[in-house]
Amino acid sequence: MLVAAAALLLGGGGLAAVATTALAGSNDSRPAAGHQHTVLASTISCPDVGIKLRQVPHSAQLQVSKGLATLDRQVHDAYHRMMGGSGSTVLTQLKQQRQRTISTMITAIARDAKRPSYLWKMSGCTMKPADEGAGTGGFDSTKSTRDGWYQGQQPQPQDGGQQQSQQPGQDGGQQQGQNGDQQGRPGGPSPEDFVDITAVQPNAGDPPFAAPRGGNATTGSFTTECGRNEEGHFNPDNVIVTPGVSNGAHHTHDYVGNKTTDAFSSNDSLAASDTTCTNGDQSTYYWPVLRKLDGNAEQKPGAAQDANVGSVITPATVTLTYRGSQAGQVQAMPRFLRIITGDAKAFTNGTKNANASWSCTGFEDRQLKDKYPLCPNGSQVVRTFAFQNCWDGQNIDSGNHRDHVAFSDRNGNCPNNFRAIPQLVERITYDVPQGNSFAVDSFPEQLHKPVTDHGDFINVMSDDLMNKAVSCINGGRACR
Repeated sequence: MLVAAAALLLGGGGLAAVATTALAGSNDSRPAAGHQHTVLASTISCPDVGIKLRQVPHSAQLQVSKGLATLDRQVHDAYHRMMGGSGSTVLTQLKQQRQRTISTMITAIARDAKRPSYLWKMSGCTMKPADEGAGTGGFDSTKSTRDGWYQGQQPQPQDGGQQQSQQPGQDGGQQQGQNGDQQGRPGGPSPEDFVDITAVQPNAGDPPFAAPRGGNATTGSFTTECGRNEEGHFNPDNVIVTPGVSNGAHHTHDYVGNKTTDAFSSNDSLAASDTTCTNGDQSTYYWPVLRKLDGNAEQKPGAAQDANVGSVITPATVTLTYRGSQAGQVQAMPRFLRIITGDAKAFTNGTKNANASWSCTGFEDRQLKDKYPLCPNGSQVVRTFAFQNCWDGQNIDSGNHRDHVAFSDRNGNCPNNFRAIPQLVERITYDVPQGNSFAVDSFPEQLHKPVTDHGDFINVMSDDLMNKAVSCINGGRACR
């Protein structure tokens, strides 16, 4: 959803490049021979209604789910209307649409719960410059496990912090701007979203990138092997956030584990499904696909486009490991527990719930939160999702799909009234093209920013399998 003066909007969600502004990384506004220039663009930033929901009674769940999907569609459609009108006119129309949708959601919730009148304040949207950071409350890519890696802890400045260099690695690694492409791509990402991993200082020496350790730590692990989505299970749904709504995610997800997961899955259907996991784990594990930015518009079966264009990259490896706690023993997750880690809208929401981690094989002591890594030759891109490791002991989900789980502090201590559960750590590697030529699927207005990466999980392990995992973790054994 890009807008700019003199911009030509492209069908599918891009922004036509015109020779009116400086090259990325340059202060010179004069056109340079042999280079295409791009407009300085903005994106639409709207309050995230979903994150503010606290109580959604069962009677209102479908109406709220449809409402959230409608709000996303309204922002998507506002992008296209920018082509024929001014930004202020489109924002006014968008606010009126959002008011009607939010009103419907409030009415549905109020039938069986307290009326969430505070949602009325969330209808207005603004413009956010595309070259602006991810918002207040966020930190740069030097965020370190040693200095409060877990969410909600402010990292302290580090000497010799990350150099956000755009130069290639010393080993002849991925080159930025292949074939003279220095101006970025319509709809993102931009060259500034990439950094040479060899220029990043080590910043990830503690859990979850290192296993729990110390006198009270539970040091065992349980690994479930579920493949790399070789079977091609894709869809643009999100059964956790928008159940009952097709294309509720507006970007395509990779799935491993449970074979039938889609927007219409229920606990019963998940429990009856076959699985790709070799140990019988029926859990569903999913995340946005990674794409080559090669212009390929062909879509995977079951997938949608929504301005996400390019060949989907199949992971080279997927490792799903459950780990223990720094503070002591963990207890079993309840079946059908739902966890989202990261924030698909972190570029406009801010980084409070962001939990992206990008790196390269051979450099995983260096984790990037808001940059894509440029890896040396022979090194693969790594995405790591470290899920919340504390549970409220009562609920398998919550109104905003976050409040029922939390992160421990760096010593493994959970918030009051929460208890430690096994921490799921997903590690996914990719062979990517050289240069700044890959990106994660995203909502169009999020501009494929790396900070928006996220993972979703529903525990569908049998009680026996979960108890085995807990026993291995608490007993200090490595099990599969």
